[in-house]
Amino acid sequence: MQDYPPGSSSATPHKPHRSLFERLTALISPEPENRSELLEVLHDAHERNLIDADALSMIEGVFQVSDLCARDIMIPRSQMDVVDIARPIEEWIPMVLSTAHSRFPAIEADRDKVVGILLAKDLLRYYAQEDFDVRDMLRPSVFIPESKPLNVLLRDFRANRNHIAMVVDEYGGIAGLITIEDVLEQIVGDIEDEYDFDEAEDNILAVKEGDFGPRWRVRALTELEQFNEILGTQLTSEDVDTIGGLVANHLGRMPRKGELFEINHLRFEVLRSDARQVHVLLVEKLPQRPTVETS
Repeated sequence: MQDYPPGSSSATPHKPHRSLFERLTALISPEPENRSELLEVLHDAHERNLIDADALSMIEGVFQVSDLCARDIMIPRSQMDVVDIARPIEEWIPMVLSTAHSRFPAIEADRDKVVGILLAKDLLRYYAQEDFDVRDMLRPSVFIPESKPLNVLLRDFRANRNHIAMVVDEYGGIAGLITIEDVLEQIVGDIEDEYDFDEAEDNILAVKEGDFGPRWRVRALTELEQFNEILGTQLTSEDVDTIGGLVANHLGRMPRKGELFEINHLRFEVLRSDARQVHVLLVEKLPQRPTVETS
């Protein structure tokens, strides 16, 4: 057996020596063993001004991306702007110009029959070529299931250099569409892109009924007046104007993604939030509890 002199690079490597203080510290304050403990450490670091709110928000966003799937953030079928290539191009070009999107799902008479993706810039050839055929301009469309995780979808977007995908339901019908900007928003926060909606009627969207009754996906910036009008509730507050503000005020803190709580016979689930604000809530009406009459 060959002997190696002390300090020789051929000697068997040893783990770095830790002082007694370091070992005691590790016993008293162990490293986080799961995601929730890690997030607590990060929130503690934020409270001690070791990381700012933007950094904490993006780190939380990375965790949220792995928990969400396409159905959670997709643009619903009813809100998609599409071009129907079965109709004359003169009929739908004004819509293309008015919406100012860069990409459009191309259909043939039926929204469930998406035949490709049309890039708005390719329509310039319509004005330059006499024998223009829109079908020759279509790019292949990508179809994904509603359950596809966002982290996998983001990886596919990057690998295939794709920016848009059509979301299909369990029966093969088109449920909506999703863009790479929608996924990135979960990490870095809101990005003003071409598919964002500013209309007040888009703040509250009815979704599939839950175990107890009807459910809605609600933007946290929805005004309480609009929320009460659509859901038939009577939520009020002298301190806040939006449903997100009411939720934060009720809890006394900023809620985290996945939290469940009840307010006035309504069950709230936080679908999306960060260190600064709530973004999207899932609201379900609970059945009224029968009152017990006492004689």
